[in-house]
Parts: sequence; structure tokens; C-alpha cells
Amino acid sequence: MNIGEASDRSGLPSKTIRYYEDIGLICPDRGGNGYRDYAAADVHKLRFLQRSRGLGFSVEECRQLLALYEDKSRASADVKEIAQGKLNEIDRKIRELMELRRTLEHLVHACHGNGRPDCPILEELSDGKTV
Repeated sequence: MNIGEASDRSGLPSKTIRYYEDIGLICPDRGGNGYRDYAAADVHKLRFLQRSRGLGFSVEECRQLLALYEDKSRASADVKEIAQGKLNEIDRKIRELMELRRTLEHLVHACHGNGRPDCPILEELSDGKTV
């Protein structure tokens, strides 16, 4: 199938599919005319990559997961290690976002939001002295 059909079946834009080919995540066959010829297995890999990226895995993590998927002698512990690492990263980001939220919430509550020029939010941004 051509790239347009692979795009339709995988749900990925053609540009993304070409990128995945450029970085070696997929390797479709080439016809005599030089056009890409995607097989059902290529579309399956593209869907795998789409779901993996949707869960926040980096391109390199996707490369590792795809290699493990294709390795029938893999240990599930290897897959779990990658997924656990991603989960830990997400938890860390959530903690950071919660801290940012608490700080911003404090600043918003400290600001009177009236017609006066003094503003704790701007003071914090300009000199880092938390109110």
C-alpha cells in the first residue's frame, strides 16, 4: 500500500511516517518505481508507535519497546523497566506541576487585583521574593 493508505490505516500523518522511516523505526519495501510499499506489518508497527508516543514514550524509548516487541525471547521485566521509568518520570512531572500550582495559587491569592499598582505577582517575577 502507498503512504496515503498507510497513513489512513495507522492514523498517523504521512510526514510522521516519513520521519519514522528516516530514523529507522520502520523500513517499508520500495517498488520498482522507488515508491514506498507498506505492508500490514508496517501499519501494525505504526499503530504501535502511535500508541507508545501517546503514552509519552520518547522516540528512543519507542525504539527500545519496538525492539522488545519484535524479540520473541524478550523478558517482560525489560519491558516493565522501561514502562516503570516512564511512570516515575510522569510522577516527577506531576509533583513539579503541583508545586508550580501551589506557588501560583499563593501569588494569585496575595494579589488584591484592584486598581492599585502594587502587585505581589510582579514583585515575585522581578526579584524572586515570595510573598
